Amino acid sequence: MGTIRIPQKAILFAGLIYNFAESSEHIHGILEKEYGSICLTSPTVSFDETDYYHEEMGDCLLREFIAFDMLIDMQDIAHIKLRTNSIEDYYFSNEGKRRVNIDPGYLTSAKVVLATTKNFQHRIYLGQGIYAEVTLRYRKNSFTPWEWTYPDYKSDASIMFFNRLRELYRCKTKGIT
Repeated sequence: MGTIRIPQKAILFAGLIYNFAESSEHIHGILEKEYGSICLTSPTVSFDETDYYHEEMGDCLLREFIAFDMLIDMQDIAHIKLRTNSIEDYYFSNEGKRRVNIDPGYLTSAKVVLATTKNFQHRIYLGQGIYAEVTLRYRKNSFTPWEWTYPDYKSDASIMFFNRLRELYRCKTKGIT
């Protein structure tokens, strides 16, 4: 029988998709009130990997990743996803349509995990309608995608962001048991 151990905490991040008309500073401010200061931000790039969000959010969408200076217990990601869905509804919805999509996740030295409301064959149910997937894995000195990894998470810019976040995470957790 294996020994039960509490895992090390993970660092919280959020993937943001929003219309060019929405202010990233406004989005950041609301999320910082909830999750603390932002320690890393990716470059903002065009989100044109899919038209999935176009009907709801319009054209000219942008993609950005932000990471928070807080470490979380991994099991808290389901609650965080529920909260970010509430934030989308309260602050960023108009007539039943979102203007911002907030997808929280966490990073450890070994993986990037994304919380989602969508079930699929490779996702694990966490409870309360929330699933998790390992979106990227760390191999050969870099994060690498799986066959199911969303195209925007596979991009060079995204991989660079998560590799940099891993460095920050390892510095934050050095010496923490």
